[in-house]
Amino acid sequence: MISHEQHRTRTLWLTSVLHAFTHLYGVALLPLYLRIQQDLRLGSIEQATLLVTVMGAAYYLPSYPLGVLADRLSRKRLLAAGLAINAAGFVGLSFAPNYAWALASVVVAGFGGSFYHPAATALIARLFPEARGRALGLAGIGASAGFFLGPLYCGWRAVSSGSWRAPVLEIGMLGIVAAGLFAWLADEERDDSPAPLSSDSAPPEARVYARGSEKLFPAPALWVFFLAASILFSLRDFAGSAVATSTSLFLQNAHGFSPKAVGLALAGIYVASAISNPVFGRLSDGGRIRWISFVLFIAAILISVFPLVPVAWMVPVLIVYGFFFLSSYPITEAALMEAVPDSVRGRIFGLFITISGLVSNLAHWLVGNWVEGLGSRAASPASYFPLYTTLSVLVLMSLAALPFLHALRKREHLENPTPAPASLSTLHLPDPP
Repeated sequence: MISHEQHRTRTLWLTSVLHAFTHLYGVALLPLYLRIQQDLRLGSIEQATLLVTVMGAAYYLPSYPLGVLADRLSRKRLLAAGLAINAAGFVGLSFAPNYAWALASVVVAGFGGSFYHPAATALIARLFPEARGRALGLAGIGASAGFFLGPLYCGWRAVSSGSWRAPVLEIGMLGIVAAGLFAWLADEERDDSPAPLSSDSAPPEARVYARGSEKLFPAPALWVFFLAASILFSLRDFAGSAVATSTSLFLQNAHGFSPKAVGLALAGIYVASAISNPVFGRLSDGGRIRWISFVLFIAAILISVFPLVPVAWMVPVLIVYGFFFLSSYPITEAALMEAVPDSVRGRIFGLFITISGLVSNLAHWLVGNWVEGLGSRAASPASYFPLYTTLSVLVLMSLAALPFLHALRKREHLENPTPAPASLSTLHLPDPP
């Protein structure tokens, strides 16, 4: 019989595989913008970048309703269904005869992607209460793999096949197969085996309630803290999305990169995060705020210097930037999950990424619009310097979210004392030092 430890470890790694597909789809079109524009006879590049923005809007808008379902239904089934829908959208996109079909396909794909984060983040936070940062960091390896393989494979395959449609169809079919395997191999969450509390991961006031049975926040001040943190973190997310799309267009327009070379460059942003996500996630279990501040400060500096370095150094700078920037995500997720009880985590994270995601997702379209406005100046590297400087400032501004996140955790626990447990057997106490 599989032990609880084996169960949660296997579930973690299977969830990481789904994480890979979720983010692979999110970045797959980045090196294909110009090919899509030509094939669908679009009037401007911003129409091509709008496909990613529309997919992102469809990804983020349903996040809160999906969070409600994640607090009430089987998180495993939600994850499998979401990947299948996400993949089906890409299969449909590969056959798009016109722009309207392409828009409808990315809406389907984005909707399927919205299933992942509310269900998966809440599931992992429940299974690993003693080391949430490390567990979410390990799950982040899947995101790193998806981010890396998406632009790398699609850029290469578009050149080798002569069409942007081939890689889109292939990753769509592979995702459908992966969804079926996940539904077959993954375990259901074990609600009858509460994980132990840890003095490092959960305060003494941590509560035990039935999932989906309570309000999101019992006091107006907590809503203020949460909304402020979400909006400010959206500045970080906006900058990250804008860096990806602007780098694709910057390298192709100003430095003559092919889709294959752009895919390789963009993949560099994500490859090193497979190391940094678990490393910084684990380090953050000893202090969330200082580690988020550290990695984002370094990332902001690297964004500002990227367009200034020689072409030979651009990919190395992108790799180091991704190493620090992407590692902020599992730390943020762990901090947010620790600030609220398990019974509302799906809804809280769904609402969080709805707010931050909708703001950040505008970046793809806005960057495309901005580059279109450059006209002939889009071929000049100097034209992009103000854009990258602005994005680095946005990352630094996002650090203002940290005091609100800290206040949310503190006030949430102060205003919600622990109800008397029905039985001592329902609690697992930490081992004595």
